[in-house]
This record gives sequence, C-alpha cells and structure tokens, in this order.
Amino acid sequence: MKNVLADNHYPGRGVLWCRTGNGDSLGGYFLTGRSPASKARALHRTPEGALLVAPSEPSAHDHLRHYVAARQSGQWLVFGNGEQVATVADRLDSGELPALALDGLDYEPDPPIFTPRLTVVADGRAGGRAWFGAARHSNGGRTATNRLTLEVSHLEPGEGVLLTTYRSDGHEIATGDPFTEVRITAGNRRGLLDELWDSLPPQLRIAAAVFSPGGLAEADVRQGAPAQS
Repeated sequence: MKNVLADNHYPGRGVLWCRTGNGDSLGGYFLTGRSPASKARALHRTPEGALLVAPSEPSAHDHLRHYVAARQSGQWLVFGNGEQVATVADRLDSGELPALALDGLDYEPDPPIFTPRLTVVADGRAGGRAWFGAARHSNGGRTATNRLTLEVSHLEPGEGVLLTTYRSDGHEIATGDPFTEVRITAGNRRGLLDELWDSLPPQLRIAAAVFSPGGLAEADVRQGAPAQS
C-alpha cells in the first residue's frame, strides 16, 4: 500500500478494506487536500457513533466537503467519500442488499474532474465480505454515470483493496483507478492506522481512520495539524 500511495502525488480521498496480520477484517478512510478549504476539515465522532467530516472551525455547510464518512447500519458498516454514505445506509436499513443499495449513485458535480463517489459496505458477520461501489464520470464526453460494483471476499492476512478519488503524477490530476489490490504489513488495527497515515503525502494529510464492522464507535482516528488561516 505504501508504494501505491507513494506513486500517487494526490490521492484525494480513499477507502480501504483489508485483513491485518492478526486476521482482523478492517476498513480505512482517509482525506488529503491541497486547498485551504479542503484542509479546514476534521473527522468528528457523532453521539450515535458515526464519523462525520465537518469543518475544523465554524463555517457554512458544503455538501461536497462535509458529510457522514462512516456509519453502522445493523450488520453493515458503510463508509465513503460523500453524502451517498447516508443514502446507502438508509437503503440497507430498509432491507436492500448491498449491491442494490450501491446502485443509482452519481459522481460529484464538480467539473472539470467530476470526483468519483466511493462507497464500501462491509458485512459484520464472519467471513469479511465487502462490496465496493464507484460512481464515475466517463473518460469521454458522455455525461451518464459509470457505476462499478466489486465484491471482495476471502482476503488473506496482508491483503487489501484500495480506491482513491484521484491519481496524479505530480503534474496532471485524473480520477483514480477503478480499484487497486494492495499488500498490508500491519499486524493489527493500530498498526494499520500508522501504515495508512505514513503512506499519505505529509503536506496533504488531513485525517484518517481505521475501524471494524460493529466497532465504529471505537474507531482509531488521526488528524493532521490544523490548517493555518
């Protein structure tokens, strides 16, 4: 994972599902940013145990930058990079299965890059299954959303799947690859947070969190230094 992220000069936001060396199936979420507005954010715990991306200082709500990033919905852990997390969680609460709950989402209306909506639904029961959903803009001129769903199961310790909103060579920024299989060296949850945090560009780090299905209220969260105004 560290090599994959080191080759990406601006990953944006990312979702990770993996299995650490001790056999735990864990999710991870991170934010990086370049602009002052992007950096003026933090991960907050809500009284209900969810994780909320919100301003680090008082400001108006921006639906593209402020959202529920992770929420437990019965047996399902849902996390991602936008307001669609709440939509998917509500659908699961109503009885929809993960693949259907991830359907019908759209990419963010932020031209010219049209940021993908990335969402993970992880099963809290034994087996460590997870479904990744990505709502992406066409690489051409077509405006209709490309919706990709990936089911991941039977990960071995040290294996993971990573999605990032962007990829950059340091000059150009494009939408991230549909998904990337990565190797994890961490042996436990705390080690995974260290590995994820250390893999991100230091000058862009905003926040990261690692959590387990059913254990979102005890998520390990790390924040970057507050943005300077």
